[in-house]
Amino acid sequence: MLEPIQVLIVEDDFRIADINRQFVNRVQGFVVAETVKTGEEALTYLRSASNWPQLILLDVYIPDVQGLNLFWTLRDEFTEIDVIMMTAAKEVETIAETLRGGIFDYIVKPVDFERFERTLLSFRNKKQLLTTKTELKQEEIDLLTGLQFTPAPIKDNVERLPKGVDQLTLEKIKVILHESNDSGITALDAGKKVGVSRSTARRYLEYLVSINEADAQLKYGDIGRPERRYTPWTK
Repeated sequence: MLEPIQVLIVEDDFRIADINRQFVNRVQGFVVAETVKTGEEALTYLRSASNWPQLILLDVYIPDVQGLNLFWTLRDEFTEIDVIMMTAAKEVETIAETLRGGIFDYIVKPVDFERFERTLLSFRNKKQLLTTKTELKQEEIDLLTGLQFTPAPIKDNVERLPKGVDQLTLEKIKVILHESNDSGITALDAGKKVGVSRSTARRYLEYLVSINEADAQLKYGDIGRPERRYTPWTK
C-alpha cells in the first residue's frame, strides 16, 4: 500500500482554502499536510518540516509577496516538490513564466472538481511510474510529458477513428492495457490510471476489442458481481 501523497495548500482566502482542502481529501491517495495563508508561513513550514509534502497548491496572489517571487523561491529551495498553480491569474506572461518554472499544471479559479481530480490522478500515476521503475519505455515517457504527436496521414484503406475516440487518449489506453499483461484490467482501473471516467475508458477498450487489439471476458469479482476485464489480444 503506497503512502498517501502529502499536499501543502498556499491560499490566503480561508473559504477557498477550505474548498481546496475538501477537494484534496475527496481524491483517493491524497491528504492535506498543511494549509497556510502567506509566503512566510509557507517557507517557515517547509524549512522546518521533517518530511516535505510532494505537492504544493499555490495561488499567484499571496499578500506578503510580489508576483511570482514565492513561486521562484519554492522552485529554487525545494526542487523535489511539484507545484500546481490554482489561481485567478490568466495573464499569458504569468502562465508562460510558471510553465518555464516547471509547474505540473495550471488551474484557473473557480476550480471545477472533475478537472482538479483529473490532475491529481495524473500526478499520482506519474509519481508511481517514476518511483516503481528504473527505466522507462518511450511510450511511458510520452505519458509523463503529455507529448502529442502529429498523426501520420491516414491512408485510404485505413478506417478513421470513430466519433468520441481521439488518438492521444487511445495510445494511453493501449499502454495501460499492455502493461496489464495476462491479468487484464477493468474499465474502472484503466480510467483511474489514464485520468478519464469509467465510461470513457470502456468506450476506448471496447473500440480496441472491435479492431482485434484487445480481448474481453466477463469475470466475477470478490462480491460475486460480474466485471468485464480486458486483456491484450493474442494472435
